[in-house]
Amino acid sequence: MKSYTLLGLIKMFIFLLRTKFVFKNARIIRFPIDIRGKKFIQVSKGFTTGFGCRIEAYPLNGNKALFIGRNFQMNDYVHITAMESVIIGDNVLIASKVYISDCSHGSYSGDELDSDPDSIPKDRIMYSKPILIEDNVWLGEFVSVLPGVTIGKGTIVGANSVVTKSLPANVIAVGSPAKPIKEFNFETKKWELIKK
Repeated sequence: MKSYTLLGLIKMFIFLLRTKFVFKNARIIRFPIDIRGKKFIQVSKGFTTGFGCRIEAYPLNGNKALFIGRNFQMNDYVHITAMESVIIGDNVLIASKVYISDCSHGSYSGDELDSDPDSIPKDRIMYSKPILIEDNVWLGEFVSVLPGVTIGKGTIVGANSVVTKSLPANVIAVGSPAKPIKEFNFETKKWELIKK
């Protein structure tokens, strides 16, 4: 609290009061925040947000679609969308301006559900595949996590990366598409380059 000015402390006190009206399990929500489909979102104790975040759930089956674990922290301007299932584990840290979505307007996978490029994008049939982000994951600034991926426990995804395919546990992944470049060696207790 020493780093806050008097005005900053007053704002934090107001945020704390408002937080309990939004999600009683939350640690602190910094406003403004845009929450859509709140009844389909489950947050656990220690939920923390930065400014300008957007979380939304529009499930097809009417059940909860977005599950956020304990001691979760997302920083400013994070956008998370769930239509089928987005599960985020405990102690996950998300930097600013990260995008996570289990759905998209249309399918582009090369199957019979492919979307016609002559159709209007907003009118295309919604496509979804579940996302699982396991415990202790850290997503860097501007990361995008796309439908159908799992990010393994303890993995770090570097800034500006796009996660299009699942990542194993305990790696550092970077790039577009994100690929592991280092893995943690539990014998030496060091991050080591992955040899190709």
